[in-house]
Amino acid sequence: MPFRMTEMVGCEFPLFAFSHCRDVVAAVSRAGGFGVLGAVSFTPEQLEQELAWIDDHVDGKPYGVDVLIPEVQAVEKQVTADEIVAMIPSQYRDFTRSILRDAGVPDDAASPLGGSQRPNTSLGQELLEVSFRHPVRLIANALGTAPPEMIAAGKRHGIPVAALVGAKEHAMKQIEAGVDVIVAQGGEGGGHCGEVATVVLIPEVIEAIRDTGKDIPVLAAGGIMNGRQMAGMMAMGAAGAWCGSVWLATAEAETTEVFRSKMIAATSRDTIRSKHRTGKFSRQLRSDWHGKWEAAGIPALPMPLMMLLSEPVLRAIDKAAVNGNPQAQGLATYFVGQGVGLVREVRGAGAVVQDFKQEFAEGFEALSAAIA
Repeated sequence: MPFRMTEMVGCEFPLFAFSHCRDVVAAVSRAGGFGVLGAVSFTPEQLEQELAWIDDHVDGKPYGVDVLIPEVQAVEKQVTADEIVAMIPSQYRDFTRSILRDAGVPDDAASPLGGSQRPNTSLGQELLEVSFRHPVRLIANALGTAPPEMIAAGKRHGIPVAALVGAKEHAMKQIEAGVDVIVAQGGEGGGHCGEVATVVLIPEVIEAIRDTGKDIPVLAAGGIMNGRQMAGMMAMGAAGAWCGSVWLATAEAETTEVFRSKMIAATSRDTIRSKHRTGKFSRQLRSDWHGKWEAAGIPALPMPLMMLLSEPVLRAIDKAAVNGNPQAQGLATYFVGQGVGLVREVRGAGAVVQDFKQEFAEGFEALSAAIA
């Protein structure tokens, strides 16, 4: 059965898998879905290595890349990494050190990221240039309106440009900018997200696009963890599903065993939209990390300062948690959506794709039978 998005990007099934892990991207694409590598944490050199690896392990199947080009940043691009780190107040450095000390984790991990370790919130254009040197079939902009340079580069290379939105008005801005695909993510989703629920956002965005007279496909995102949900979104007019959280519980994922166990134990009420990781609202698994910031009443720093501060601390916490530190296990967290309540076990990414296909077919068969 042909789908619009499969024809656009060349995959078999319109299930788009966002992941920071190259193993997940390759496994999903090999299984007939479409893997999308989240590139924000890579330098251009690292991204070149990651994409070269995917090229060698994807069996010629299509895949895409997701970059982060914030529309508004807290600091100017020309400021050096060390100058950015210097902007982090000593109060915040001291607080993260106290979190580590209380958990029995060496507090030298509280040194903010700098130099070559800096997350690439301002290197989107360079990451794009690396991506276009590989056979990618989709480029996505994860935050803010897709810049003219991205739109122009996509057209020049014949690659569709997608953009993530969390509200109807954001979708309209992206359409005006010239994107080819809208990924409408409801507030249930993990990572950076808005407040509107997926079941409301999808038809709202689709109708708004229709009113403009344009014909732009919409991928549904936010809380989608199985093929039945995907079928429901497509029954409302979505052209496919964009999922992230479901892959975090796969054997190939970058997540730790500790976090995967916490996912299995969690309910849909165990997530939180918090700025205390990146500086912008993102949905994460609620943990003692959030509880300590809330109890202290310390507001989050803006992006990218909060990310520079928190990431090395959270990595140290993850390492200590894996080594059996119970206090660190309580602090451990990661981006994940409310769909975490549907996670029952750790599976392979390819098996997840096959389950999606079967459940998708069953969902449409049930719907057809109900209206026959």
